[in-house]
Amino acid sequence: MDSPAPPPGQTLAGYLASQDQADASLHALILALAATCAEISALVARGALGDVLGSAGAENVQGEVQKKLDVISNDMLVACAESSGQVAAVGSEELEDIIVFDKAADRGRHLLLFDPLDGSSNIDVNVSIGTIFSVLPAPTGRAATAQDFLQGGRAQQAAGYALYGPQTVLVLTLGQGVAGFTLDPRDGTWTLTHPGLRIPRDTREFAINMSNQRHWAAPVRRYIDEALAGRTGARGKDFNMRWVAAMVADVHRILNRGGVFLYPWDQREPDRAGKLRLMYEANPLGWLVEQAGGAASDGRQPLLDIAPTSLHQRVSVVLGSAEEVERVVAHHAEAA
Repeated sequence: MDSPAPPPGQTLAGYLASQDQADASLHALILALAATCAEISALVARGALGDVLGSAGAENVQGEVQKKLDVISNDMLVACAESSGQVAAVGSEELEDIIVFDKAADRGRHLLLFDPLDGSSNIDVNVSIGTIFSVLPAPTGRAATAQDFLQGGRAQQAAGYALYGPQTVLVLTLGQGVAGFTLDPRDGTWTLTHPGLRIPRDTREFAINMSNQRHWAAPVRRYIDEALAGRTGARGKDFNMRWVAAMVADVHRILNRGGVFLYPWDQREPDRAGKLRLMYEANPLGWLVEQAGGAASDGRQPLLDIAPTSLHQRVSVVLGSAEEVERVVAHHAEAA
């Protein structure tokens, strides 16, 4: 059962101290990550004035052109993890392999995964972007390996994201509900402003890239067609579409007012399960959504029940208001 939501106004440090699980190591890591996200937020806010816009002139392991801020934020998060003293190894969407700290030592109780800057295409046009992170338990008595990262989503110790928008917010779960904090840029303080976030079961909003409609599988097309039919169709109500092109921003909207987000399988790449990364995006955001009373699936099974097979594994994603996710899953079951 979720713990009662704490009152707004607490600092992040106070909130962590009030939680049932007294894991000082985990709390120290979260505070370090929050401080680094505040620094990234300041860089994002300076934009062209800080010479951080534009391409870095290279591709990452995903085959995507890196932005300067992708590289800068990745390096900042790696440095944060190492200096915190709480992390045995890190994995990043921007790096092909993991980075192990002090290989000869049994160091750090946690493994850290992150997407340093989700929504990179939005950087240069001043639209919301964010940092996503996931914390897993590290092995004891030996150095961490890439295999140690292949833990299912339910093994996560903490997950969250920082959203760099009109306000900078940090949304966090430790497995006892979801809390949102707002950064005060005057002093760098994170203050609890959104305790006990809950997703409405029902909704009238969906988020999907409609330009790919012709490439979707039949169950996804069926779901969207029903939504577009409006009140005279099978759903009996009108829907609105929202699409920010940054998963972290779309999920933040859903956590605050409901909705469903879909990034489905695409027939242009039939051998790939989806586009989004299981370990860096789907698992942490899926856990946040579940902790807020929503549902998260690949269309057939809960995201958090998927057994990872590789660090950069991709997956189809449907998450948000439980009633909508269940409908998409039902359509897939009927098609099967």
